[in-house]
Amino acid sequence: MTETTALRTAPLRARAEIDLAALRSNVLSLRAHAPGAALMAVVKSDAYGHGAVRCARAAVDAGATWLGTATPEEALVLRAAGLRGVRMMCWLWTPGGPWREAVEADVDVSVSGMWALREVTEAARQAGAPARVHLKADTGLGRGGCQPGDDWAELVREALRAEAEGLLSVTGLWSHFACADEPGHPSIAAQLTRFREMVAYAEGQGARPEVRHIANSPATLTLPDSHFDLVRTGIATYGISPSPELGGPADFGLRPVMTLSASLALVKHVPGGHGVSYGHHYVTPGETTLGLVPLGYADGIPRHASGAGPVLVGGKWRTVAGRIAMDQFVVDLGGDEPEPGAQAVLFGPGDGGEPTAEDWAQAAGTIAYEIVTRIGTRVPRVYRNASM
Repeated sequence: MTETTALRTAPLRARAEIDLAALRSNVLSLRAHAPGAALMAVVKSDAYGHGAVRCARAAVDAGATWLGTATPEEALVLRAAGLRGVRMMCWLWTPGGPWREAVEADVDVSVSGMWALREVTEAARQAGAPARVHLKADTGLGRGGCQPGDDWAELVREALRAEAEGLLSVTGLWSHFACADEPGHPSIAAQLTRFREMVAYAEGQGARPEVRHIANSPATLTLPDSHFDLVRTGIATYGISPSPELGGPADFGLRPVMTLSASLALVKHVPGGHGVSYGHHYVTPGETTLGLVPLGYADGIPRHASGAGPVLVGGKWRTVAGRIAMDQFVVDLGGDEPEPGAQAVLFGPGDGGEPTAEDWAQAAGTIAYEIVTRIGTRVPRVYRNASM
């Protein structure tokens, strides 16, 4: 019996079911939104909490030709797991990072400034192989990336000099949007203009990148002029709308991949006027039954959703009663009496009547990205539909 099968058959305190068929379908849909571009499936932060290795393989099976991670360590884990027949890029570097290991593992790296260019060039010398480098332009986000003007000119000049020496290959020119999830925001057009200008400058100096890329999930779905040679899809890969104001997952041809559930640890009768959880922020309005859900903020359930988070138990929506604690929270069952061990579904695709990650995001005053990404390692991932 496989580990996954064992997890599916053994009683579990909680589980996060990951539907790999949904993920593959999402990749196919996203490719259709950007038919002229290659697709990078972003699997940073353990694939937004879904499991990087399994999700990366499923994405590649569905036609993703690039994988993206934030840190080099994340990329190296994927290479060690056998993901070698696919281009891979990582972009969040700090001085002294594992540049040589990345070069030797054929991982594309992002360079935003001269310190990084010097370190990757030295790593290439040590490795005896050229580094694959994407030069990142700050077109207006104000995070990573090289500033336009003299800084960009210097970075391009020195990168091309290192390329001429055989120490690196400028394989990409790229940037990142600030407000792509707000179509019509004036920064979008301004960033696209700046990106085109900075790309044109680099190419005018002799750069011949394999890919130029700026589109993230919302841009992939709503901004076809931004697709260039490659689109980078993060949260949309996992079936969550990056722009819920414009539409839910189904409106973009997506399906949520994760379903989070737990087994009720206790069901008990209590009288009216009974305080529930820390601080007694919830007091039962009358005689009722309470259900104990064995998940808490140590598992990634946001404490900010205390008193508001929705849960499906026995076919009915319930609401977190009182504060969410580290390991558990309570729902008021209103007199219903499910057996201990009955399933409590926190979120899923929604077509079974259960809440969605977006519902939890609204309850916690955050975004659905955070809801799925923060689900911790105490919650086993159980994979469904692993085979195509």
